[in-house]
Amino acid sequence: MNIGLTGGIATGKSTAARLLTERGAILVDLDRIAREVVEPGQPALQQIAERFGPSVLLEDGALDRKKLGAIVFSDAAERKALEAITHPAIRAVMKARMTHYETTEPDKLVVVDVPLLYESKLEGYFEQVMVVYVPRPTQLRRLMERDGLSAEEADKRLQAQMDIEEKKQRADILIDNSGSLAETAEQIARFWREKGLG
Repeated sequence: MNIGLTGGIATGKSTAARLLTERGAILVDLDRIAREVVEPGQPALQQIAERFGPSVLLEDGALDRKKLGAIVFSDAAERKALEAITHPAIRAVMKARMTHYETTEPDKLVVVDVPLLYESKLEGYFEQVMVVYVPRPTQLRRLMERDGLSAEEADKRLQAQMDIEEKKQRADILIDNSGSLAETAEQIARFWREKGLG
């Protein structure tokens, strides 16, 4: 069985992923894959440098994430251009890893952590989608605290994603992460029991 795990920025997807893997799930992390596909020597990094210019590279040839982030978070067209380069590469690795784990570990739950699952229209890849939810004011506060952003900067990042309330409505499985860690863990445990995962 597989599920897509998503939410919004700073809603607690990493916490849910950790709780699931502690129970024996296998995690495929799209943030990690996204970093892998833009490492030096990868075709996607070369395409990014061609599209956005050599200034988005550090001296050692690695991607300057801050510089690229400043470009794509302030201009939707630039963000789309970046996604057109990175998304196909990320998807190919994701599909290969899912197939590998479903073949080699058929009795395990494969959890694919996809930050922009709905925005990227990837729900069709998964049997069900789990959304980790907190109300938007909580999301904004946590993002500002976590990344040291101003309210304006944090709000810009939230606006680059689908509204968390819409994701909540679309969820097959909803994990409300606005309470304590114990409350979140209990929701994960209930999901695990209901799916007969052990």
